[in-house]
Amino acid sequence: MRKNLFLFILLIFFVSGCQDTGLQDIKNFFLGKKSQKFLEDTGKQPVTPSPQILNLQEAFEKVAEVSLPAVVNISTDQKVKVRPFFSPFEDNPLFRDFFNDFFGDIIPREREYKSTSLGSGFIISKDGYIVTNDHVVKNADEITVKLNDKRVFKAKIIGRDPKTDVAVIKINGENLPTLKLGNSDKLKIGQWAIAVGNPFGLNGTLTMGVISATGRSNLGIETYEDFIQTDASINPGNSGGPLLNIYGEVIGINTAIVATGQGIGFAIPINMAKNIIDQIINKGKIERSWLGVGIQKLTPELAESMNIKAKTGVLINRIYENSPAEKAGLKEGDVIIECNGKKLEDPSDLQKIVISVPVGSTLEIKILRDGKEKQISIKTEKMPDEEKIEKAETEKNILGVKVRDMLPSEKKNAFYKSGVVVTDVEPHSPADTAGIQEGDIIFTINQKTIKSTKDFNQIVKGLKKGSVINLFLQRANQTFYLAIRV
Repeated sequence: MRKNLFLFILLIFFVSGCQDTGLQDIKNFFLGKKSQKFLEDTGKQPVTPSPQILNLQEAFEKVAEVSLPAVVNISTDQKVKVRPFFSPFEDNPLFRDFFNDFFGDIIPREREYKSTSLGSGFIISKDGYIVTNDHVVKNADEITVKLNDKRVFKAKIIGRDPKTDVAVIKINGENLPTLKLGNSDKLKIGQWAIAVGNPFGLNGTLTMGVISATGRSNLGIETYEDFIQTDASINPGNSGGPLLNIYGEVIGINTAIVATGQGIGFAIPINMAKNIIDQIINKGKIERSWLGVGIQKLTPELAESMNIKAKTGVLINRIYENSPAEKAGLKEGDVIIECNGKKLEDPSDLQKIVISVPVGSTLEIKILRDGKEKQISIKTEKMPDEEKIEKAETEKNILGVKVRDMLPSEKKNAFYKSGVVVTDVEPHSPADTAGIQEGDIIFTINQKTIKSTKDFNQIVKGLKKGSVINLFLQRANQTFYLAIRV
């Protein structure tokens, strides 16, 4: 011990006698002193950031200051009943008595468990209306909301819209902090994006990135899609929280992530959600605008085969009876190239515009028909229930077929220039039994000429069940009559 101490003292005196700069630094190191030159050489000197960087940092600090108090943690409890594997046998009296007699004391019965989930939301009114995702609160038996200041409230569901994954809940509060809704239509790729929420239950988490893309659709996440894509970190628990711009305004509702990737998150544009939120709060239900058309993307192959000059657009493949589209004079085969001045490239482009406007709005659409552009005004109506639409289509057509008007290219190859084309045959229907096929062109029913789908529907409506009718139709290069018992 004394030997080691003696050697250490000798080393200090040795270093003390050294005048070399490098050895002087070693001396300072052993003596616990900081050398200014050592700090300079190793880059430890404090850096003065530029005013631009400081301003940007201050902007993020202000966003956090404004947003965190208005972003809430949402936890839900759902009662889940679990039945034993043999529970189905209990529906049979014989098996039920057997199990009760021999295993009644030991077999487990149906049990009830609590399933808990976490999400986020943001307050939009001082009296406690909160916006979140539908998937955060659906099927919830109890909803608990925790504010950033640790206050806890019970919440109730005001309304839900599963098709867009938007929901509104409410807590009883006064003078609550709120967030301002921005304008997502003005977003540009590369702008700042700030996600706030409670990932993995970590309250008040703020992450930052950029707008990676806009208008993402056909992802299979929701019925109506127009997602903002961002690389701001979004994780489980962020769902329902706000996506903000650099001004602290809500531009989206954080909704989904790509589980197999990094930096790919999706948010519902706030402009798409505004109309839904307003209807939920003021009407208690969702009413969506409807045109009454079936649409598909106009591909280059379709355009070439149908002799359509447009390179992009939305092809109408179905007109629903008594719909706004039928009243406005739209036809199957029309190509919608613009709506309210916006060019259309995909069916989702038209869908976004229609569902974003209130019922009764007038849309100005530009179509291409027989090679000529035409401007049409169409007034939207309330979208009927999907079941009612399908039921109406089934009831009006007891033959079990769906038809559309002939396209110009089809008229060139048809023996007669007026008729309707079969697009679908219901299995086991009278038409299916008689041998009608998709692609058949029907010219007459009981010798009455069919000029359009309207003529076809009117004639079919007047048919009596049990009667036998005849159709004159074309298949490939052959024409023939076909008898059908209705």
